[in-house]
Amino acid sequence: MSADPSHPAPLRRDARLNRERIVEVAHDLFARRGLDVPMAAVARHAGVGMATLYRRFPTKEALVGEVFSHQFDTCVAVVDDALDDPDPWRGFVTVVEKVGEMQACDRGFSAAVAAAFPAATDVSAERDRAVRRFAELVGRAKAAGKLRPDFALSDLELVLMANDGIAADAGEATRVASRRLVAYLLNSFRAEHAGTPLPPPAPLSVVKG
Repeated sequence: MSADPSHPAPLRRDARLNRERIVEVAHDLFARRGLDVPMAAVARHAGVGMATLYRRFPTKEALVGEVFSHQFDTCVAVVDDALDDPDPWRGFVTVVEKVGEMQACDRGFSAAVAAAFPAATDVSAERDRAVRRFAELVGRAKAAGKLRPDFALSDLELVLMANDGIAADAGEATRVASRRLVAYLLNSFRAEHAGTPLPPPAPLSVVKG
């Protein structure tokens, strides 16, 4: 009986362990140093050759997508749970706080959010779905009169950019500083603070793929 090409054969134990080691090491390096870590450094720290690394992950985008797939899944789940909350403002706050916390704990996360993954990848699809669902949440919070009407979806990118400046420090106070910054920004997003006109939204997008 011929093998079904749609169901790849499972990896041998040594190959599976190599793959798991590569992902574990890459996650640690990306979290501490960001996504600029060279593939050669990942291979060296994982104790594998470059041929082995590229056999498992032909591109750096493929490795980054695998490393952060759990975080993207978590983001989607967070937004879905927020949409189930009968209070759209509380759901909005929960999303911004949780994403900010994830970013503060992992330097590579915000870079992965902004990375240009091929549009056909699962990571790109999950990220785009999370953004679309967040846009729906924004609309509900505005309709409820809780979120200022001039909030733009690109303002989420501003939050990520500002918070990334704190996360880059990676000191012991990072999480505390991140929570305070996010609290300041959330307070400014309240509808009752929309009396003073803002400059136009920045031409930013949380979807780079």
